[in-house]
Amino acid sequence: MEEIVKAEQAIPVHTSKPTKLSRNLQYIKKNYILYLLLAPAVILTIIFKYIPIYGATIAFKDFSPIRGIMGSEWVGFKHFTSFLTSPNFMEILMNTIKLSSFELLIGFPIPIILALMLNQLRRSGVKKNVQLALYAPHFISVVVVSGMVFLFLSPVGPINALLSIFLDKPISFMSDPDYFRTIYIWSGIWQGAGWASIVYVAALANVDPQLHEAATLDGASLLQRIWHIDLPTLKPVMAVLFILAAGGIMGIGFEKAYLLQTPMNSPSSEIIATYVYKRGLLAGDYSFATAVGLFNAVVNVILLGVVNQVVKKLNEGEGLV
Repeated sequence: MEEIVKAEQAIPVHTSKPTKLSRNLQYIKKNYILYLLLAPAVILTIIFKYIPIYGATIAFKDFSPIRGIMGSEWVGFKHFTSFLTSPNFMEILMNTIKLSSFELLIGFPIPIILALMLNQLRRSGVKKNVQLALYAPHFISVVVVSGMVFLFLSPVGPINALLSIFLDKPISFMSDPDYFRTIYIWSGIWQGAGWASIVYVAALANVDPQLHEAATLDGASLLQRIWHIDLPTLKPVMAVLFILAAGGIMGIGFEKAYLLQTPMNSPSSEIIATYVYKRGLLAGDYSFATAVGLFNAVVNVILLGVVNQVVKKLNEGEGLV
């Protein structure tokens, strides 16, 4: 009998380890309140972002609202080929790339410069007033900004009134394609640069003031302190924001480009977004417009990946992914 008891005690007892699924379920059960808070955002994202992706299939069909998506005939890459071989394809593509690239190259450094300048203001009252003046244009509607541009740059507007001192006749800014990109870019910088500088101002707030004090005692100038203390602090933020901005280089805003567009400046102002709007909503060619929009989205994704890899190499492995 004793031998039997000893034999039973010698048999190892196997305790089953919890599986990964069970651990995840336990974690969700423990933190279910957080998942309930997250649920509305996830549901809205699925409804308005992922489910509509199915509608992109009309880019490969001759879509008819009467027959619906399922009943429309498949045509493959017909609409993509039609767009890529259209006479104005290169003009629209180059207008989009030029406008986005110039806006990125000119507009990206300005919020950084503004943040560095604001960081040097020591009087809090003055700093708040300057920030208010810089942030205010962000809250003006794009429609209002476009109206202000037309008003100020009209042949009888204040800009031409000042230029009349030096010129014999007014300049038709909004009718000349050569002026469109300059007007678009600088009006956007005026409206958004102050607001975009908030992220950099917040990053600079984390700089230890003792670093500046020590550098000043060592004889460092203002530019040296900015270069060796402030800019390294902003470097990770700059990298992420530049990747996001460069990744959306083909997704330039439709509203202002369309509002500032006139029949005379269309050789410079006709971009992919305005072209899709005219062909899709105004002309009712939904399949063609969807194909153009899908082409635009694919190019954006490719650019995002390329820029991310380039920035990771230049920034010692730091990127979005």
